[in-house]
This record gives sequence, C-alpha cells and structure tokens, in this order.
Amino acid sequence: MLVGERMSRPVITLPPDTPIHDALVLFKKEHIRRAPVIKNGKLVGIVSASDLHNASPSPVTSLSVWELNYLLSKVTVNEVMTRKVRTVSEDTPIEEAARIMADYKIGGLPVVDNSKVVGIITETDLFKIFLEFMGAREKGVRVTALIDDKPGQLAKITKAISGAGGNFIAFGQYSGLDPSTRLLTFKVAGLKKEEVKKSIQGIVKKFFDIR
Repeated sequence: MLVGERMSRPVITLPPDTPIHDALVLFKKEHIRRAPVIKNGKLVGIVSASDLHNASPSPVTSLSVWELNYLLSKVTVNEVMTRKVRTVSEDTPIEEAARIMADYKIGGLPVVDNSKVVGIITETDLFKIFLEFMGAREKGVRVTALIDDKPGQLAKITKAISGAGGNFIAFGQYSGLDPSTRLLTFKVAGLKKEEVKKSIQGIVKKFFDIR
C-alpha cells in the first residue's frame, strides 16, 4: 500500500499571511488539525491547530474582546508555522510514512509531486488503515498467540485454519518475547472460538488471548 492510495485529497492549504483567527475558523469548519502553508505555489511550511492555539491569548487574560480581536488580526500563520517540513511522495510505502511520523513525533505529512502539494497523509488516515488491517469492523474470532520464529510456522497455522473451514479476515505478526519467537494477532471467520483453538493448539507455543 502506497501513500497515494490513502492520502487525503484535495488538501486544504493556507497562505502565510492568513490571520490565525481566520485559520482557526477554517480548521473548525473543515474539521482538520493541520494544513500546509503555500506561497506562490510552493510549500513554505505547515501549521497545526496546536500552533494556532498556542499563539492565541490566554482565556484568563484581562484584555477586552476588542483588544483580543485586534491582536489576533495582527498575528499571521507565517509567524507560528513550522518551516522545516518533512514530506513524502505518492509512491512512498505507507509504513515508511508511519515510521517518519512516529520517529519525528508529527501528526501529518504533506504529499508532494514535482514541488506541488497534492495531498496529506495524517495519523487519522493511518488509524483507518490499522482498523482495516485488523478487521475491526468485521465479526470473527480474534487470536493473539506466540509461535516459534522459524520457517514454515505461518504456513502450518494458515493450513490448519483453512482445513478446519476458517477464513482469515486479518493477520499480523510482531516481535515476540525474545528473538526466537513471534507474536501473531489474527481474526478468523467461519469458526467458533473453541474450533479455532483446537485447530492450532499443537502449533502455537502460547495463547495470550482468544475471543
């Protein structure tokens, strides 16, 4: 899966001279938490809702509403945006985008093609993909189990489940308790909990959860 398949488009952008009050109104109206900042067709920054809120006066200020509005009208996106923006292309693997966002603790990446912003991939997009990967919206038996990390183990499990009449809805594997093991989480349709457990009882090392 590539970024271009799951990015949000068309992307909502802002010019750098946008007053932060106007930006906040736009964010609320469009239900977004960040937006690329574009000047003369080029990406010059990115601004988040937290950037805008942090630049706003405190709600306990002694300033009058007119003074507040005057101050807000003078502060623009250009003054609070992040200028060094990490970007990805449409053909970036989705897991690479997720790694960048996790490593640098950022909630979204503009997607750029020939210096033009064509979309944005956000943490919300990744959450939706995770839900699909784990079959969260489909009914089935969900299993988390530990197996030996050696060739043929996954094939044994898939063969056992299909042989019992089950159909995989989701399947994922992760680091185990040590380098010699892997942790599996999968969801199966067409079988009851006890049938799933019985079919792979002799293959897995330990069941952590089955429901």
